[in-house]
Amino acid sequence: MQTFSLAVLAACVSSALAATVYQGFNYGSTFTNGSAVTQADFEALFTTARNLVGTSGWTSARLYTMVQGQTTNTPIEAIPAAIDTHTTLLLGIWCSAGQDAFNNELAALNATIATYGSNLTDIVIGLSVGSEDLYRNSPIGIENLSGPGAQPTDLVDYINQVKAVIANSPIAHVPIGHVDTWTAWVNGTNAAVIDAIDFLGIDEYPYFQSTEANPVSAGYDLFFAAYNATADVSKGKPIWVTETGWPVSGNASNLGIPSIPNAQTYWDQVGCAIFGVLNTFWYTLQDSDPATPSPSFGIIGSKLTTTPLFNLTCPANVTKIGPSSPSSSNSSTSSGGASSSSSGTSKSGVSKISVSAGLLSAIVVAASLVVYQ
Repeated sequence: MQTFSLAVLAACVSSALAATVYQGFNYGSTFTNGSAVTQADFEALFTTARNLVGTSGWTSARLYTMVQGQTTNTPIEAIPAAIDTHTTLLLGIWCSAGQDAFNNELAALNATIATYGSNLTDIVIGLSVGSEDLYRNSPIGIENLSGPGAQPTDLVDYINQVKAVIANSPIAHVPIGHVDTWTAWVNGTNAAVIDAIDFLGIDEYPYFQSTEANPVSAGYDLFFAAYNATADVSKGKPIWVTETGWPVSGNASNLGIPSIPNAQTYWDQVGCAIFGVLNTFWYTLQDSDPATPSPSFGIIGSKLTTTPLFNLTCPANVTKIGPSSPSSSNSSTSSGGASSSSSGTSKSGVSKISVSAGLLSAIVVAASLVVYQ
């Protein structure tokens, strides 16, 4: 049974007491065939997510880049699509291609602010500087041929450059974070990045933890062991779940078997425990090439439809984490865009501290005033 450390509860409560808890999916700028995702495409995707059968509140989106596909530094067309569909955005800036490419990201960010101005105020909920750059730069990422990453000192510099760009703009108030794997966050050499940001985005995939026993029945414990470990080093800063999911098809990853029933189990046990409590961006609504992904994480198939591949209605008896601690074990970590990474870092050594029922009750009351109002 996984219990929660005081650091985890603090991070959960910090997130739960926010004015709004966001739920959405991850969206790239290009399809697998190389064609750009256009404004019309983004609008269709955002509208589909909003109207998925069995859900409510899936009105947010996480982006990886500010640059429109097939352009140098034109703002991504997800911005006007989000304005038109009332979709909130976790903006993303790509950091693993060096300063010259980062300058193009900054140019697109500047142009976005100049073009859309106050229209951004209500739709931009945060800005992530980088995505799994520390993981790609780690021995595990290098072994998995994940591509170039970035050093923590470079990321801190990039973060400071972004802060300078948005200062005195309509999005000056938004929190700035970085997205990475839990194995990167618990590596002490990366602590300077934690110091520089407002929130930690965490990508967790038990399916990819191939050096551990990782059947879907262990997904809950593996997910929260990684979450606990991250919270223990977060210095009390909020944790956003920026990627997680279970594939519906593809090859096995040790004991992790892709299938629609297993994706359903993971959604019910892990997803439904965090929806409405933690800002969550699921991987994914639809694969960028639904016809030939391996593995496929899309909860809808090759055609846009509001009917998912499995039931997205959460069980009535699901135990929410955050305000309350899970009472029993139910039957990550990296993806790098979800198909290439494999963590395998052991979860041993994470200390847990039991919390009194009185404290939990107080947290429940406080959090429910905002989260469930």
